[in-house]
Amino acid sequence: MVTFLSGGTGTPKLLDGAGAAFSPEETTIVANTGDDIELGGLFVSPDVDTVLFQGGGILDRDTWWGIAGDTHRTNSALMDIADAADLPEGPQYLPAEKQTAGRDLANWRRFSGVAEFMTIGDRDRAVHLTRTSLLDQGETLSEATATLADAFGLSVDLLPMSDDPVASLIHTPEGMMHFQEYWVGHRGEPTVETVEFRGSSMAQPAPGVLEALEDTVVIGPSNPVTSIGPMLALPGFADALAQTTVVAVSPFLGDEAFSGPAGDLMEAVNAEPSTEGLAAAYPFADAYVIDTDDDAEFDRPTIQTDIRIDDEADAERVIRAIAEAIDIVS
Repeated sequence: MVTFLSGGTGTPKLLDGAGAAFSPEETTIVANTGDDIELGGLFVSPDVDTVLFQGGGILDRDTWWGIAGDTHRTNSALMDIADAADLPEGPQYLPAEKQTAGRDLANWRRFSGVAEFMTIGDRDRAVHLTRTSLLDQGETLSEATATLADAFGLSVDLLPMSDDPVASLIHTPEGMMHFQEYWVGHRGEPTVETVEFRGSSMAQPAPGVLEALEDTVVIGPSNPVTSIGPMLALPGFADALAQTTVVAVSPFLGDEAFSGPAGDLMEAVNAEPSTEGLAAAYPFADAYVIDTDDDAEFDRPTIQTDIRIDDEADAERVIRAIAEAIDIVS
Protein backbone atom coordinates (compact mmCIF):
# COMPACT_ATOMS: atom_id res chain seq x y z
CA MET A 1 0.00 0.00 0.00
CA VAL A 2 1.26 3.48 -0.89
CA THR A 3 -0.12 6.99 -0.50
CA PHE A 4 0.90 9.90 -2.73
CA LEU A 5 0.56 13.50 -1.58
CA SER A 6 -0.43 15.47 -4.66
CA GLY A 7 -0.68 19.12 -5.64
CA GLY A 8 0.05 21.24 -8.68
CA THR A 9 1.48 19.40 -11.68
CA GLY A 10 4.59 17.70 -10.26
CA THR A 11 2.98 14.75 -8.53
CA PRO A 12 0.33 14.17 -11.23
CA LYS A 13 3.15 13.87 -13.78
CA LEU A 14 4.79 11.32 -11.50
CA LEU A 15 1.54 9.38 -11.17
CA ASP A 16 1.65 8.60 -14.89
CA GLY A 17 4.28 5.99 -14.07
CA ALA A 18 2.96 4.77 -10.72
CA GLY A 19 1.89 1.44 -12.21
CA ALA A 20 5.56 0.54 -12.75
CA ALA A 21 5.83 -0.30 -9.05
CA PHE A 22 2.43 0.12 -7.39
CA SER A 23 -0.93 -1.43 -8.26
CA PRO A 24 -3.82 1.05 -8.57
CA GLU A 25 -5.91 -0.98 -6.13
CA GLU A 26 -3.27 -0.40 -3.43
CA THR A 27 -2.70 3.29 -4.21
CA THR A 28 -4.27 6.28 -2.44
CA ILE A 29 -3.86 9.89 -3.51
CA VAL A 30 -4.39 12.72 -1.04
CA ALA A 31 -4.93 15.95 -2.95
CA ASN A 32 -4.24 19.49 -1.79
CA THR A 33 -7.34 21.65 -1.36
CA GLY A 34 -5.62 24.86 -0.26
CA ASP A 35 -5.86 26.07 -3.88
CA ASP A 36 -9.63 25.58 -4.03
CA ILE A 37 -11.73 28.62 -4.87
CA GLU A 38 -15.32 29.59 -5.46
CA LEU A 39 -15.53 31.34 -8.84
CA GLY A 40 -18.83 32.87 -9.81
CA GLY A 41 -20.62 30.63 -7.33
CA LEU A 42 -18.99 27.40 -8.52
CA PHE A 43 -16.64 25.44 -6.27
CA VAL A 44 -13.40 24.70 -8.14
CA SER A 45 -10.90 22.20 -6.72
CA PRO A 46 -7.94 22.36 -9.14
CA ASP A 47 -5.63 19.76 -7.60
CA VAL A 48 -8.46 17.28 -7.11
CA ASP A 49 -9.62 17.86 -10.68
CA THR A 50 -6.17 17.26 -12.19
CA VAL A 51 -6.16 13.77 -10.66
CA LEU A 52 -9.78 13.18 -11.72
CA PHE A 53 -9.06 14.14 -15.32
CA GLN A 54 -5.78 12.23 -15.37
CA GLY A 55 -7.39 9.07 -14.04
CA GLY A 56 -10.27 9.49 -16.45
CA GLY A 57 -7.89 9.79 -19.41
CA ILE A 58 -9.05 13.26 -20.43
CA LEU A 59 -6.44 15.57 -18.86
CA ASP A 60 -4.94 18.26 -21.09
CA ARG A 61 -1.31 17.20 -20.93
CA ASP A 62 -0.03 20.33 -22.60
CA THR A 63 -1.15 22.50 -19.69
CA TRP A 64 -1.59 19.79 -17.02
CA TRP A 65 -4.92 21.31 -16.01
CA GLY A 66 -8.36 21.19 -17.57
CA ILE A 67 -9.76 18.78 -20.14
CA ALA A 68 -8.07 18.04 -23.45
CA GLY A 69 -9.91 19.53 -26.41
CA ASP A 70 -12.33 21.44 -24.18
CA THR A 71 -14.20 24.44 -25.59
CA HIS A 72 -14.40 27.80 -23.84
CA ARG A 73 -17.61 29.35 -25.14
CA THR A 74 -18.96 30.27 -21.71
CA ASN A 75 -15.68 31.88 -20.72
CA SER A 76 -15.59 33.83 -23.99
CA ALA A 77 -19.19 34.96 -23.50
CA LEU A 78 -18.36 36.19 -19.99
CA MET A 79 -15.52 38.27 -21.41
CA ASP A 80 -17.80 39.68 -24.13
CA ILE A 81 -20.46 40.67 -21.60
CA ALA A 82 -17.90 42.32 -19.32
CA ASP A 83 -16.49 44.28 -22.27
CA ALA A 84 -19.92 45.38 -23.46
CA ALA A 85 -21.00 46.37 -19.95
CA ASP A 86 -17.68 48.05 -19.16
CA LEU A 87 -17.14 45.71 -16.19
CA PRO A 88 -13.65 45.21 -14.75
CA GLU A 89 -11.41 42.33 -15.77
CA GLY A 90 -8.80 40.49 -13.72
CA PRO A 91 -9.12 38.79 -10.33
CA GLN A 92 -11.95 40.29 -8.27
CA TYR A 93 -11.63 38.94 -4.75
CA LEU A 94 -14.94 39.45 -2.96
CA PRO A 95 -15.04 41.66 0.16
CA ALA A 96 -14.18 40.17 3.55
CA GLU A 97 -17.80 40.08 4.70
CA LYS A 98 -18.68 38.02 1.63
CA GLN A 99 -15.89 35.51 2.17
CA THR A 100 -17.53 33.93 5.20
CA ALA A 101 -21.19 34.22 4.25
CA GLY A 102 -23.11 31.08 3.32
CA ARG A 103 -21.29 27.88 2.42
CA ASP A 104 -18.44 27.22 4.87
CA LEU A 105 -16.36 25.47 2.22
CA ALA A 106 -15.91 28.75 0.39
CA ASN A 107 -14.33 30.70 3.27
CA TRP A 108 -11.58 33.11 2.20
CA ARG A 109 -11.47 31.95 -1.40
CA ARG A 110 -14.39 33.62 -3.16
CA PHE A 111 -14.06 35.41 -6.48
CA SER A 112 -16.51 37.13 -8.78
CA GLY A 113 -17.36 35.35 -12.02
CA VAL A 114 -17.36 38.62 -13.96
CA ALA A 115 -14.75 38.34 -16.74
CA GLU A 116 -13.37 35.15 -15.19
CA PHE A 117 -9.66 35.44 -14.51
CA MET A 118 -9.28 31.65 -14.76
CA THR A 119 -10.12 30.11 -18.11
CA ILE A 120 -12.62 27.39 -17.27
CA GLY A 121 -13.52 25.04 -20.11
CA ASP A 122 -17.13 24.10 -20.80
CA ARG A 123 -16.78 20.40 -19.88
CA ASP A 124 -14.58 21.41 -16.95
CA ARG A 125 -17.36 23.74 -15.79
CA ALA A 126 -19.80 20.83 -15.79
CA VAL A 127 -17.63 19.15 -13.15
CA HIS A 128 -17.72 22.28 -10.99
CA LEU A 129 -21.48 22.59 -11.40
CA THR A 130 -21.92 18.98 -10.31
CA ARG A 131 -19.55 19.33 -7.34
CA THR A 132 -21.21 22.56 -6.17
CA SER A 133 -24.66 21.04 -6.43
CA LEU A 134 -23.60 17.96 -4.46
CA LEU A 135 -22.19 20.22 -1.75
CA ASP A 136 -25.38 22.26 -1.73
CA GLN A 137 -27.34 19.03 -1.30
CA GLY A 138 -25.39 18.36 1.89
CA GLU A 139 -22.55 16.13 0.74
CA THR A 140 -19.08 16.70 2.10
CA LEU A 141 -16.20 17.43 -0.25
CA SER A 142 -14.98 13.86 0.34
CA GLU A 143 -18.34 12.43 -0.66
CA ALA A 144 -18.60 14.66 -3.72
CA THR A 145 -15.05 13.71 -4.72
CA ALA A 146 -15.85 10.00 -4.38
CA THR A 147 -18.91 10.46 -6.59
CA LEU A 148 -16.87 12.21 -9.27
CA ALA A 149 -14.05 9.66 -9.00
CA ASP A 150 -16.55 6.88 -9.70
CA ALA A 151 -17.93 8.84 -12.65
CA PHE A 152 -14.45 9.22 -14.15
CA GLY A 153 -13.61 5.57 -13.54
CA LEU A 154 -10.63 6.09 -11.23
CA SER A 155 -8.93 2.88 -10.15
CA VAL A 156 -7.07 4.57 -7.27
CA ASP A 157 -8.55 6.03 -4.11
CA LEU A 158 -8.69 9.84 -4.27
CA LEU A 159 -9.16 11.83 -1.07
CA PRO A 160 -9.23 15.60 -0.58
CA MET A 161 -6.90 16.57 2.26
CA SER A 162 -9.82 18.04 4.26
CA ASP A 163 -13.55 18.62 4.09
CA ASP A 164 -12.98 21.90 5.93
CA PRO A 165 -11.98 25.21 4.32
CA VAL A 166 -8.26 25.96 4.09
CA ALA A 167 -7.17 28.89 1.93
CA SER A 168 -3.59 29.39 0.76
CA LEU A 169 -3.15 33.15 1.02
CA ILE A 170 -0.10 35.00 -0.28
CA HIS A 171 0.86 38.23 1.48
CA THR A 172 2.59 40.73 -0.82
CA PRO A 173 3.42 44.47 -0.80
CA GLU A 174 0.37 44.82 -3.06
CA GLY A 175 -1.87 43.22 -0.43
CA MET A 176 -3.12 39.76 0.41
CA MET A 177 -3.93 37.46 -2.49
CA HIS A 178 -5.32 33.97 -2.74
CA PHE A 179 -2.75 31.69 -4.34
CA GLN A 180 -4.83 31.47 -7.53
CA GLU A 181 -4.95 35.26 -7.75
CA TYR A 182 -1.19 35.47 -7.18
CA TRP A 183 -0.23 32.70 -9.62
CA VAL A 184 -2.93 32.81 -12.32
CA GLY A 185 -4.11 36.41 -12.12
CA HIS A 186 -0.71 38.03 -11.51
CA ARG A 187 1.54 35.30 -12.97
CA GLY A 188 3.53 35.02 -9.76
CA GLU A 189 5.06 38.46 -10.19
CA PRO A 190 4.33 40.14 -6.82
CA THR A 191 7.02 39.78 -4.17
CA VAL A 192 5.99 37.21 -1.57
CA GLU A 193 6.32 38.38 2.03
CA THR A 194 4.76 35.39 3.74
CA VAL A 195 2.30 32.55 3.15
CA GLU A 196 -0.74 31.81 5.29
CA PHE A 197 -2.92 28.70 5.33
CA ARG A 198 -6.03 30.32 6.70
CA GLY A 199 -8.39 27.95 8.45
CA SER A 200 -5.87 25.12 8.77
CA SER A 201 -5.74 25.18 12.58
CA MET A 202 -9.50 24.63 12.74
CA ALA A 203 -9.65 22.09 9.92
CA GLN A 204 -9.35 18.33 10.22
CA PRO A 205 -7.96 15.78 7.76
CA ALA A 206 -10.76 14.29 5.69
CA PRO A 207 -12.09 10.84 6.59
CA GLY A 208 -9.58 8.18 5.60
CA VAL A 209 -6.62 10.54 5.27
CA LEU A 210 -4.85 9.75 8.54
CA GLU A 211 -5.43 6.05 7.90
CA ALA A 212 -3.88 6.44 4.44
CA LEU A 213 -0.83 8.05 6.06
CA GLU A 214 -0.20 4.83 7.98
CA ASP A 215 0.95 3.35 4.65
CA THR A 216 4.22 4.28 2.95
CA VAL A 217 3.94 7.89 1.78
CA VAL A 218 5.45 9.43 -1.35
CA ILE A 219 5.72 13.20 -1.63
CA GLY A 220 6.05 13.90 -5.33
CA PRO A 221 7.88 16.83 -6.95
CA SER A 222 5.16 19.31 -6.02
CA ASN A 223 5.65 22.78 -4.59
CA PRO A 224 6.62 22.19 -0.93
CA VAL A 225 4.92 25.39 0.23
CA THR A 226 1.55 25.75 -1.48
CA SER A 227 0.98 22.20 -2.74
CA ILE A 228 2.16 20.21 0.28
CA GLY A 229 2.27 22.92 2.97
CA PRO A 230 -1.52 23.15 3.41
CA MET A 231 -1.62 19.43 4.22
CA LEU A 232 1.22 19.70 6.73
CA ALA A 233 -0.65 22.57 8.42
CA LEU A 234 -3.59 20.31 9.27
CA PRO A 235 -3.67 19.07 12.88
CA GLY A 236 -2.10 15.63 13.15
CA PHE A 237 -0.91 15.43 9.54
CA ALA A 238 2.81 16.03 10.06
CA ASP A 239 2.76 13.92 13.22
CA ALA A 240 1.33 11.04 11.22
CA LEU A 241 4.10 11.38 8.63
CA ALA A 242 6.70 11.22 11.41
CA GLN A 243 5.35 7.79 12.31
CA THR A 244 5.48 6.22 8.85
CA THR A 245 7.89 5.71 5.95
CA VAL A 246 8.17 8.80 3.76
CA VAL A 247 10.08 9.24 0.49
CA ALA A 248 10.27 12.75 -0.97
CA VAL A 249 11.06 13.59 -4.60
CA SER A 250 12.79 16.91 -5.21
CA PRO A 251 11.00 19.57 -7.27
CA PHE A 252 14.41 21.26 -7.71
CA LEU A 253 17.54 20.69 -9.69
CA GLY A 254 20.00 22.24 -7.27
CA ASP A 255 18.57 25.70 -6.63
CA GLU A 256 16.38 25.79 -9.75
CA ALA A 257 12.73 24.76 -9.49
CA PHE A 258 11.48 22.64 -12.38
CA SER A 259 8.32 24.74 -12.63
CA GLY A 260 6.19 27.22 -10.76
CA PRO A 261 7.02 29.61 -7.92
CA ALA A 262 8.53 27.06 -5.52
CA GLY A 263 11.78 28.99 -5.10
CA ASP A 264 10.13 32.33 -4.25
CA LEU A 265 7.70 30.66 -1.87
CA MET A 266 10.43 28.68 -0.10
CA GLU A 267 12.35 31.91 0.49
CA ALA A 268 9.20 33.55 1.87
CA VAL A 269 8.87 30.87 4.56
CA ASN A 270 12.59 31.09 5.42
CA ALA A 271 13.51 27.78 3.80
CA GLU A 272 16.44 27.37 1.45
CA PRO A 273 15.03 27.44 -2.11
CA SER A 274 16.84 24.34 -3.29
CA THR A 275 16.91 20.57 -3.04
CA GLU A 276 18.78 20.81 0.25
CA GLY A 277 15.93 22.96 1.57
CA LEU A 278 13.75 19.84 1.57
CA ALA A 279 15.47 18.75 4.77
CA ALA A 280 13.74 21.63 6.55
CA ALA A 281 10.49 21.36 4.56
CA TYR A 282 10.16 17.62 5.15
CA PRO A 283 12.06 16.79 8.37
CA PHE A 284 10.09 13.56 8.67
CA ALA A 285 11.34 12.19 5.32
CA ASP A 286 13.22 8.90 5.55
CA ALA A 287 14.72 9.10 2.05
CA TYR A 288 14.99 11.47 -0.88
CA VAL A 289 14.99 11.05 -4.65
CA ILE A 290 17.01 13.76 -6.39
CA ASP A 291 18.45 14.42 -9.83
CA THR A 292 21.63 12.73 -11.04
CA ASP A 293 23.24 16.15 -11.56
CA ASP A 294 22.21 17.44 -8.13
CA ASP A 295 25.00 17.67 -5.55
CA ALA A 296 22.65 18.10 -2.57
CA GLU A 297 23.58 16.03 0.46
CA PHE A 298 21.31 14.62 3.16
CA ASP A 299 21.93 12.60 6.29
CA ARG A 300 19.43 10.03 5.01
CA PRO A 301 19.39 7.60 2.09
CA THR A 302 19.34 9.40 -1.24
CA ILE A 303 18.63 7.89 -4.64
CA GLN A 304 19.71 9.79 -7.72
CA THR A 305 18.14 9.53 -11.16
CA ASP A 306 17.05 11.84 -13.95
CA ILE A 307 13.98 13.32 -12.26
CA ARG A 308 12.77 15.46 -15.16
CA ILE A 309 9.36 14.11 -16.23
CA ASP A 310 8.21 14.79 -19.78
CA ASP A 311 6.41 11.53 -20.55
CA GLU A 312 5.27 8.22 -19.07
CA ALA A 313 8.69 6.59 -19.49
CA ASP A 314 10.26 9.39 -17.45
CA ALA A 315 7.61 8.95 -14.75
CA GLU A 316 8.25 5.20 -14.62
CA ARG A 317 11.98 5.82 -14.18
CA VAL A 318 11.37 8.09 -11.19
CA ILE A 319 8.82 5.66 -9.73
CA ARG A 320 11.40 2.87 -9.87
CA ALA A 321 13.84 5.12 -8.00
CA ILE A 322 11.15 5.73 -5.38
CA ALA A 323 10.56 2.00 -5.04
CA GLU A 324 14.31 1.51 -4.54
CA ALA A 325 14.31 4.14 -1.81
CA ILE A 326 11.32 2.51 -0.10
CA ASP A 327 13.09 -0.85 -0.12
CA ILE A 328 16.08 0.70 1.64
CA VAL A 329 14.19 2.43 4.44
CA SER A 330 11.23 0.11 4.99
